[in-house]
Amino acid sequence: MAGKIDARLAELGIELPTPAKPVASYVPFVRTGNLVFVSGQIPMRDGSISHTGKVGAERTLEEGQEAAQLCGVGLLAQLRVACEGDLDRVVRVVRLGGFVASMSNFTDQPKVINGASDLMVNVFGDAGRHARTAVAVNVLPLDCTVEVDGIFEIA
Repeated sequence: MAGKIDARLAELGIELPTPAKPVASYVPFVRTGNLVFVSGQIPMRDGSISHTGKVGAERTLEEGQEAAQLCGVGLLAQLRVACEGDLDRVVRVVRLGGFVASMSNFTDQPKVINGASDLMVNVFGDAGRHARTAVAVNVLPLDCTVEVDGIFEIA
């Protein structure tokens, strides 16, 4: 039987993918006590990187937001594994860290990362509200447009 969060994802039309495998020497998540630290997720769709290039050059603000939302979907997919398949165990989204590959004159990184933040609130309600960073970088691994990591409290 699907839980409350699975039902909410279905209602939003979001199907969580099989979590991406690490591309380097790290693990997808670490659980310590009641916290889960999920490694940075990049925008993936159907097993491939969906957004490359810099916001303010090859990518628009809206495309950056879509990339951030896909990173959020990746976080949820990893989190589902950390919760042994039961996202109803999530007590709170504690923090998201967002990195935006952008041109030096682009200053709307917070608006880009809202793509991931808004997803968390849409999925978890008030428990999805979190602390956050939104940082500009000149390049991300594999030329991704956005990367987002997260810390979650679980029961």
